[in-house]
Amino acid sequence: MLGVLVTAFEGPGALVVGELPEPEAHEGQVLIDVEWAGVVFPDVLQTRGEYQTRPELPFVPGWEVSGTVRTDGAGFRAGDRVAALPVTGGFARTAAVDASMVFPLPDNVDTRRGAALPLNYLTAHFALVHRGALRPGEVVLVHGAAGGVGSAACQLAEAYGARVIAVVSTDEKARLALSVGAHHVVRADGFLDAVRTLTDGRGVDLVIDPVGGDRFRNSLRSLRHGGGRLLVLGFAGRGIPTVKVNRLLMMTNTSVLGVGMDEYWRQEPEAARAQWRELWPLLRSGRLDPPISSVFPLDQASAALRHLDERKALGRTLLQIGA
Repeated sequence: MLGVLVTAFEGPGALVVGELPEPEAHEGQVLIDVEWAGVVFPDVLQTRGEYQTRPELPFVPGWEVSGTVRTDGAGFRAGDRVAALPVTGGFARTAAVDASMVFPLPDNVDTRRGAALPLNYLTAHFALVHRGALRPGEVVLVHGAAGGVGSAACQLAEAYGARVIAVVSTDEKARLALSVGAHHVVRADGFLDAVRTLTDGRGVDLVIDPVGGDRFRNSLRSLRHGGGRLLVLGFAGRGIPTVKVNRLLMMTNTSVLGVGMDEYWRQEPEAARAQWRELWPLLRSGRLDPPISSVFPLDQASAALRHLDERKALGRTLLQIGA
């Protein structure tokens, strides 16, 4: 089969495209004929060996895919349309995925959009519902709102009845954020003052931060007193911020919470499918609809990863593999 290999931890430019042996589905796995693969920031990190878990070289990258099930087994039937999270192995014509990470697609969701759903929407759901304890009527500030996880967080928070303030850096990103449910957009430069104005000085209830870096301190300052929560999802801005814990006291009972999907799913193997069931009504209704702006063929996987790494992507970037 045609696939992509990481042979050295030298970044997106070092990917090799070629013929590979097909994977075999072991007990409890589902063999998927891949049509589309989502391109996500953890893929970029894995090409450099910078992700929390480092696969042994060589390996096939690719966190999320969509396609059709090849054979009956593990609760699925041949021909079922699915999205899945292989974590590695997705940038290839065929992937073997643990059944706990395979998700049926509603009839109204095609496989193209299906590939853009699992990682970002399950992450946003875990962040907002499980870690952030979001309640209807609360105000949510979303950094990186035109990116994959940011746009998913905007859309899901709006669907759950929150008022959403999106942080963006350009007019184009502002338009995308508004299209996925943000009620207000503010620029990254000076976002703290803008948030204070929009909330009449009260601050926000929840901050979704997949960016990190030098925004972190002002994100803390943007929280309301007496229960504001800042959720750390990642560090797309490359800087890992630090916080002196006495600041949490000075800011009157605010919280900083980590959102670690990998660890959660390792500890609770059935959790991802339970989350998918919770999202199912919103998927069927069309409320969750990932914005896809860039599509690359499989043999341009390096270019797709560079596109994301250089922060040129709006919404989601996909690889077309077998569709």
